[in-house]
Amino acid sequence: MSRLSHINTAGDAVMVDVTEKAVTNRTAHASGFVAMAPETLALVTTGEAKKGDVLAAARLAGIMAAKRTSELIPLCHPLAITKAAVDFEMQSDPCGIAVSAEVKVTGQTGVEMEALTAVSVACLTIYDMLKAADRGMVIGPLRLLEKTGGRSGVWRADASPDGKG
Repeated sequence: MSRLSHINTAGDAVMVDVTEKAVTNRTAHASGFVAMAPETLALVTTGEAKKGDVLAAARLAGIMAAKRTSELIPLCHPLAITKAAVDFEMQSDPCGIAVSAEVKVTGQTGVEMEALTAVSVACLTIYDMLKAADRGMVIGPLRLLEKTGGRSGVWRADASPDGKG
C-alpha cells in the first residue's frame, strides 16, 4: 500500500492539497442495507410507521448528509456537489431495505465520502424512524460500489459485499 495521503512525512494528519489536480467530472455510488423483521418492513410499505414517511425522511437526510460531509469527516474538502440522489429497494430475503446513493461533482477531488455518508445517514434515519417497532435492526454492509473521474479513473467493487469476488 502506498503512503496514506492524509498523513504527512512527520506523521501528522493533513488535508490533501488538491491545488494541482485537474478539474474533472467525478461520481461515486455507494450502498448499504438495513435488515429488519418482516413486520417492520410492512410498516414502511403500508405507510403505517408512527413517525411518518420513513423513506422520504431517509432520502432527505441522506441528501443533506452528502452536502455536509466535510463538516462530519475532518479531512474532507467542502465540495459544490452537482447531484446527490438516494434510492431504496425493499427486499424480502434478506428482509430489509437496500439503500443506494449517487453523488456527482465537477472538481479536483472525488465524492466517495459523500456517497458513503449519504447512505450511512439514510440508514441511520431508517433506524431512527422505525426503532420503536424494531430495536434489533442491523445496518450493514456499507460499501463503495464505484467511483469515476480523477487521475485514477474508474474503480468498481468486487461483486460480493465482503470484497471476495
